Amino acid sequence: MKFHIMTLFPQIIQAYMNESIMKRAEEKGNISYKAWNIRDYADNKHKKVDDYPYGGGAGMVMTPQPIMSCYNAIIDELQSEPEFEGYKVKPKVIYLSPKGKMFNNDMAISLSKEESLVFLCGHYEGVDQRIIELIIDEEISIGDYVLTGGELPALVLIDSISRHVKGVLGDEESLDEESFTNGLLEYPQYTRPEVFMDKEVPKVLLSGHHKNINTWRKLESVKLTIKRRPDLFDYKSLDEADKKLLTKYNIVDK
Repeated sequence: MKFHIMTLFPQIIQAYMNESIMKRAEEKGNISYKAWNIRDYADNKHKKVDDYPYGGGAGMVMTPQPIMSCYNAIIDELQSEPEFEGYKVKPKVIYLSPKGKMFNNDMAISLSKEESLVFLCGHYEGVDQRIIELIIDEEISIGDYVLTGGELPALVLIDSISRHVKGVLGDEESLDEESFTNGLLEYPQYTRPEVFMDKEVPKVLLSGHHKNINTWRKLESVKLTIKRRPDLFDYKSLDEADKKLLTKYNIVDK
């Protein structure tokens, strides 16, 4: 998986990508990334990348020329790679925007199957609409709020998508038990010490009885999901064994 990020602040991207799991994933060759400074592609003397909006209004808008030139440079670089020789490259281009579709785990899984992704990080009051119409395939939001720039949302997507790229996580099985993977929030986790500030680890987790542990985890996941995210819980999607389990322990009454 190759990530290309068009940004005015490449240092933000680099600071995060050079740490922890993302750094190890790049070193192993599971992912690669490149932060492209949009300002480098401005064709004016002062490398200006914004201007006043037509029609008036507060703030500034990112101008189209530097973004388009930056995008073309990315395409040229991708086109020069041996595996793409002989045909035109068109990676999926995502604009991080509060007006976009809300990001979720299913989208992360789907996007992880792409060969390359290009992210456009906006600033000021956004980007010239013609850029969106010319190169953007999808606008994505990470929540109903506004940030000062698209770098943090881009990193959220990159991190989430990367976790679904083969080899990025050391324990591939952990993906199967994470929140949202099966439509439920993840069960509570505990580690040493067995007692901390008078709070004990649930006895079932110390029992070594794997069937009972799995049952406890399933029940806790369901209870947590119903309490915190009832919008996620879909009783009809459960198999018959899970339905009987929830009825037995009076978690749901169906």
